[in-house]
Amino acid sequence: MTVEMVAPAWMHTQITAEQYDSWSEEQSAGIEIVDGMVVVSPSASKRHNRLARILANALDAAAGPEWNADTDFDIRLQDVPLTNRRPDVTVYRAETIDDAPTRPEHVLLVVEIVSPGSETTDRIVKVDQYAKAGIPFYWRIERAATGIPIVYTYVLDPANRVYRDGEIFTGAVKTAAPFSVAVDLGTL
Repeated sequence: MTVEMVAPAWMHTQITAEQYDSWSEEQSAGIEIVDGMVVVSPSASKRHNRLARILANALDAAAGPEWNADTDFDIRLQDVPLTNRRPDVTVYRAETIDDAPTRPEHVLLVVEIVSPGSETTDRIVKVDQYAKAGIPFYWRIERAATGIPIVYTYVLDPANRVYRDGEIFTGAVKTAAPFSVAVDLGTL
């Protein structure tokens, strides 16, 4: 069995920004590009998708007209080598809704919901990448043994481009940063 029988040839070579930008939304759905290489993510569970949607709706309602909150679209962290991440929830400047790709300077907050298999990436790798890109806020959501979501919040130290620990919420989130929002995630 050849490699091409398992995965298409393009998954074994570095992708440039120009190549990626020529792909359709269907071709780029469910993947991220890290250092030019395609990383395929498994489909999220219904619980995961519902949590992302509930949080995005709450953030969108609380953010005001300057910001939008949406799920599942690319943020171009760097062009060479190409690195695109697809956070579960992104809060970005409303005026950039039609800009493609979305750049870190358009983004206020990214949220990753940890799934089996994404623990190291969401806890270590993406935290570092988002901080180095200058995204002011990062939230990571994990499920406690009881099934209740735990939300870990981080705030960027812009001088050092690293995140400082913020508040931790179990179930319900009630915070003033990056703007005032209250949402109960424990009812899923």
